[in-house]
Amino acid sequence: MTETPQWTPQWPEDTSAPQAPASSGAERGQVNADIIEIARVQVLEEGRGLDAAQALECLRLPDERLPELLALAHEVRMKWCGPEVEVEGIVSLKTGGCPEDCHFCSQSGQFSSPVRAAWLDIPSLVQAAVETARTGATEFCIVAAVRGPDQRLMDQVRDGVKAIREAVDINIACSLGMLTQAQVDELAEMGVHRYNHNLETARSHFSHVVTTHTWEERWDTCLMVREAGMELCCGGIVGMGETLEQRAEFAAQLGELEPDEVPLNFLNPRPGTPFADHPLLEGAEALRTIATFRLALPRTILRYAGGRELTLGDLGTRDGMLGGINAIIVGNYLTTLGRAPEQDLGLLVDLKMPIKALSQTL
Repeated sequence: MTETPQWTPQWPEDTSAPQAPASSGAERGQVNADIIEIARVQVLEEGRGLDAAQALECLRLPDERLPELLALAHEVRMKWCGPEVEVEGIVSLKTGGCPEDCHFCSQSGQFSSPVRAAWLDIPSLVQAAVETARTGATEFCIVAAVRGPDQRLMDQVRDGVKAIREAVDINIACSLGMLTQAQVDELAEMGVHRYNHNLETARSHFSHVVTTHTWEERWDTCLMVREAGMELCCGGIVGMGETLEQRAEFAAQLGELEPDEVPLNFLNPRPGTPFADHPLLEGAEALRTIATFRLALPRTILRYAGGRELTLGDLGTRDGMLGGINAIIVGNYLTTLGRAPEQDLGLLVDLKMPIKALSQTL
């Protein structure tokens, strides 16, 4: 695995507050230069996120303007979210055998990927939660590869949540696919802190990624979660063949939804899936996306999720933390390897970014 990003900026020694390069008068007269000045007023000073057209201008900025964009995104994150970083661990309660055809996912039962269906028992689930808490994480997410939960899965989640609460003090999140109103209410009654349901991509691109359900079905679940009083975690994957216009559209759609957390994944092409031969996103493009999503979502928790190890590597991961990211998933993902928790936690120490305490997330 190569972990060298294709582009890495050189920040000044004081990494807690990267300085943007000064723009010349000529640059300020250009449309692309103007968007950063517009964002400085609209997002940094007023707290209003970029719309789709503005996000597209940011995504089109050239590489030489990337340090300036990242620096502004970092300022926005520090002003509207603060320096704390939320740390989360995830575990798969049910892996593989999913009936849906999400083209990026090796857990689909419709593709010839090497992932096979398996269930995790409750003691193993509890052990994973305990180990996650030991890293300093405040969130533990229970994930299942399903279209939506049946009664067996809901019963297992209830037993798992109860057992985890008895063993360790940590917020519990769930990601169980599309829900009915009754299931939303049941999860809220269990005390589930946050529910993850990703839109995955822009509405206009969704049919090129999934055909067995619609973007609107996902949106409806997200609305029900919010209305039930649970925190909503909703993001997606960048690099699935979407255009820059669709990427900007997606950022604006998330801005309309206003989730509490947005996990940002970069496609890690999995063997046996329809997207197995997709190229990796270039490092500079990934960083530009991070900064743009921060400017579209100034107050949200913007979390590093899957794929950053390949797309950004160690140095690029650091740059993203100084470009709008304020949350990370530590350890491994559902079917792919992540970085060792010690690496990410060490990075936060180096950057003098404190881990958000459990009391601050309640």
